[in-house]
Amino acid sequence: MTNTLPRTLPFASDSPLAVLLGIATDTMGPDEAEQRDDAETAAAHHVYYAYPVTLACVVDAVDWQGYPSVTVDGRRLEPSAVAWLDGGAWLHHTLNITVDDGAQDVLTLVVPCTCGRGYVDITLDTEGVLVDVLTDLAPTQGRSPHLTESAVDCGSIRAAAALYPAVS
Repeated sequence: MTNTLPRTLPFASDSPLAVLLGIATDTMGPDEAEQRDDAETAAAHHVYYAYPVTLACVVDAVDWQGYPSVTVDGRRLEPSAVAWLDGGAWLHHTLNITVDDGAQDVLTLVVPCTCGRGYVDITLDTEGVLVDVLTDLAPTQGRSPHLTESAVDCGSIRAAAALYPAVS
């Protein structure tokens, strides 16, 4: 197929059409790099203000790795950021955006199960909830107790590679 677009614009760069096309281009939304940066900034900001006594003391802004929005099983997932804690545990932050409520931070602690076959995700609402969760996880060195014989307890999290494409 040959390129049929002219090499020069058929209108002046400051014409009303050029301005309108520029506005349309600007409203297309952030590119993947901007989405990653925005996700990292949102996560660091949320942790700094909502968890000043705990997470803000150990997770710095540079610890967050941002990911652009993805579509999984027909659902669009907002950009997110992950901070690795050690021992197989990590934090996952995203924004839940709705027309009615706007954007709300969603911070999830993801910990390995004591059975070694999977992970358990724990949504953190407040710093008090985090302290309670950590108190429960302390006897198992940060692993979630496997409560039943089925793998349902720890199968809630798929591998990160399945959710996010490789980031170069």
